[in-house]
This record gives sequence, structure tokens and C-alpha cells, in this order.
Amino acid sequence: MVAGELVQEHLRADAGAPDDITVKPHEPQGEAERRADHTHGAAPAGGAEETDTSREQEQEKDASPPDERAAMLPNGGGGEEEEAVGKKLETKLYRRRFAVLTVFSLYSLVNAFQWIQYSIIANVFTAYYGVTNDKVDWLSIVYMVAYVPLIFPATWLLDRKGLRLTALLGAGLNCAGAWLKCASVSPNLFGVTVTAQVICSVAQVFILGLPSRMASVWFGPREVSTACATAVLGNQLGTAIGFLLPPVLVPNTPEDVELTGHNISIMFYGTAAVSTVLFILTVIVIKDRPPLPPSQAQAVLPDTPPEDYSYKQSIVNLIKNKAFVLLLVSYGIMTGSFYSVSTLLNQMIMACYENQELNAGRIGLTLVVAGMVGSILCGLWLDHTKTYKFFMTGYLPLGFEFGVEITYPESEGTSSGLLNAFAQIFGIIFTLIQGKLTTDYNPLAGNLFLCAWIFLGILLTALIKSELKRHNVNMGAESNHLHALPSDCPGDCPLEKKSNGVKLEPSISFSRETSL
Repeated sequence: MVAGELVQEHLRADAGAPDDITVKPHEPQGEAERRADHTHGAAPAGGAEETDTSREQEQEKDASPPDERAAMLPNGGGGEEEEAVGKKLETKLYRRRFAVLTVFSLYSLVNAFQWIQYSIIANVFTAYYGVTNDKVDWLSIVYMVAYVPLIFPATWLLDRKGLRLTALLGAGLNCAGAWLKCASVSPNLFGVTVTAQVICSVAQVFILGLPSRMASVWFGPREVSTACATAVLGNQLGTAIGFLLPPVLVPNTPEDVELTGHNISIMFYGTAAVSTVLFILTVIVIKDRPPLPPSQAQAVLPDTPPEDYSYKQSIVNLIKNKAFVLLLVSYGIMTGSFYSVSTLLNQMIMACYENQELNAGRIGLTLVVAGMVGSILCGLWLDHTKTYKFFMTGYLPLGFEFGVEITYPESEGTSSGLLNAFAQIFGIIFTLIQGKLTTDYNPLAGNLFLCAWIFLGILLTALIKSELKRHNVNMGAESNHLHALPSDCPGDCPLEKKSNGVKLEPSISFSRETSL
């Protein structure tokens, strides 16, 4: 698809969601009338002579000033642009999308596993390395701290260089951090394990913002929410395994430090091996985008950012979107609460029940599996109804997709990055405060603190206005149908009708003929 191409078609909402949709180009009104005259009008007595005269008149009309489509093209149309208008807009779904989704979900799983593998057996690591609980807590908090300043260059990289390079950085750094942990298995090498965890936390920056972008550029409109939920599900599954496996692989043996080190080595080397395989698969499988776009919402957007694209302007546009700001705060509260509980779960359980590391892991597993079920149900429900304020469970994929919908056509990576940044900020604050309340008072005080904030998050979610812009482009649900035009004057055009070189304007006429 080219940047100046005009979409003036209305997709029928088929239940079957075909894999290959070809949209016929718009036919000017005058041409349609002339065809109607030829079809329904009786042939004159003059026969061929008058028919030839009519054809000559049509040719003269066609040679008159360019039609509205050409006038909307850069430099007034002509040349390659005119040929582009004449081409059919096509959308197609490729089987490769499932391989891309699977590989991404798996290395996201491993990264999440490495985030929580210390905290869920905090008492084991404090005894092995001879450090306090708050030092082990920071092995989890570092994921949140690293994300906030690095998300801006990471989303800029995603917008400029594409999905593949960003995915390679995430999988590669994740692999490097896993191998460095293998070299940290010694009671006097806590600094090395901290460095390895910092590398894994940087890898997370190139992972968390990808689900919505990957779902948008690879999956069709009737499966995009499910795809995003599945991608987030991989991260949640990694957290679930991180709750379950470490207590099993590294039981608490304070009387035998050498055995503890051996068990930690098994966990670290296993993680490193899996990370290496997934990095190789990432190199082979993941591409920036398919040859043809999967949906009309993607077809009307340029393949690469326009020359006048401004990452700063994109962020400004998002911050000025009131619905998105409400979503930022509510998403940050909900997800930050989950991060805090996950980090402090071992300490909360051990404060009430001694030597119950394994059961603490099972409780965390139950917590995450319930959220995973909610994620899948949310994704399936959203693909059919688009009622984004229906669920509170499974808030992670819901927040990503809702953010993309209300900020379209802004970059999915930018909106997801900001959502994750707020989640990390709230996660840091909640973890530090809840940890202090748990240590100085009891776990109940910390949990009541979180409950109050979650209630506030529910209220803020209820206030969000659900304007599903991307869905409207895909399904043609509103009367002010949208099409993409190149913006030659981004500084002069109204902000609400401009987004970094791609304007959304009402279409004058729509042809309802769709070729499948």
C-alpha cells in the first residue's frame, strides 16, 4: 500500500472473516451515471455512428481536469500515484502469523519467568547470598525501574525500525542475561546476579510493548483482540511458571549451601538453554509485517512513518486524549497492584506460615492462571462485541487493545509503551509502600492499601469514553467513514484530524461493492 492511497470502500461484516479480501477502487459518480445510461437507455436509430459519438464525448470528459482521487494525491496526482489509485486494495491473512505469535509468546514467557524467579523464593536467596529481603525485592523492582526511562527510545525504535529488530533485541538480551546468571552461582557473587537481572529487565522493554503492534500488523479485525490477549498470555504464563517451578527446583536447604547452589545452577542453566533456542527461532520466524496488510485499518496507513512523522508529536497527541489519560491511570493502578502482590507474595505467606514456599508458589500460580483465563475470555469477547469496559479480569490485554482503539491511528507501540510505563511506576510505588506496611505492621495492612487503590481504578475505568476508532475504520460502522490522506501541512491542520502525516477525514462517497 502507498501512503497517498484513498480508501473509499465499506467492508461487509462477514461472519466467516475471509483470508483474502480485495476491495475494488472507487468509481467516480459521473462514470457510474454514464454506465447507467448505456445499460438502461435504448439504442438510437443511428446505431454505431451515435455510439461512436458518445464514446468520443466520454473520452473528452475523461481528458478533462483530474477527478477527486487524483486531486487528493501528493503533487496533484500523476505518474506512479495515478497507477497506485488504479490498483486494488488487498488485505490477506498469512499462516505465518501463528508462528510469529507463538515464538513471541514463548520468549516473553521466559522473560517473565526470570522476573519472578527470585521473589517467589526470597527466603532461599537471602540465605544463600547473605542479603536482606529488600535487596531481593529489588531484583524484581529493577524490571519496573529500567522500563520507565527506556520505554521512550524503545518505542521510537519500534516505530522507526519495525517489529523484527525490536523482537531480536528483546530475545537477544533475554538470552544474554540468562547466561550471565549461570556465572553468578556463588554466595559472594550477588552483584553478578544483579547485573544479569538488569540485562533481563532491559530486554523486557523490547517485549512488553509488542503484543498490540504484532496483533495489528499480522492479524485480521476479527482476531486482533484474541491475538493480543494470547501474546500477553505468554507473559502471564511465564509468571505462573515462575511461581510454580523455583520452589520445586530450589527447595529451602539452609543447612547445605552447596546443595542450594547446585539447585540454583539447574534452574539458571535450564533457563539459558531455552532462551538460546527461542532467540534462534526469533531470527528465523519474526518479520516486520506480512506482504499484504491484514485489515483495512492497516491498509490505509503507510508502511513506514512519513517524512514529517514526529515521535514527540505522537506522545503529545496521546496525552491530550482525555480517555487515554484515564486509561493510563486506571491501567497503571490495576497492573501495578499485580506487580506488587507478585513481588511480595512469598513474604506475605511466610509472615503467617513458616516453611511454606511451595504453597506460596501454588497460590501465585492460581492467581495468574485465573487472570490467564480472563485474558482469553476477554480476547474472544472483544473480537465479537468490542465492549472494552465489560471485564476487570484480564486487564492486561484489554488495556492494550482499548488503548489502540481510542488512539488510532497513533502508533500501537507508543500507546502500549505509555501504558506499561505507568504500570511500572505504580508497581514501584505500590511494592515499596506495601512492603513497608507488611514489614512494619502485617500483610493485612498492605492488602487494604492496595484494595483502596484498586477501587479507585474501577471508578476511573467507568469514566472512560469508548470511541473505537480502529474498529470503525475496519467495519465502516459510523456515518463519517474515514480514509487516509497524506498531510502536507501537519502544523496547520487541526490536531484531531491529523496524526503524524496521516489525516483521517470523512469520505464523500463509499462504494458498498466488495470483491472477495
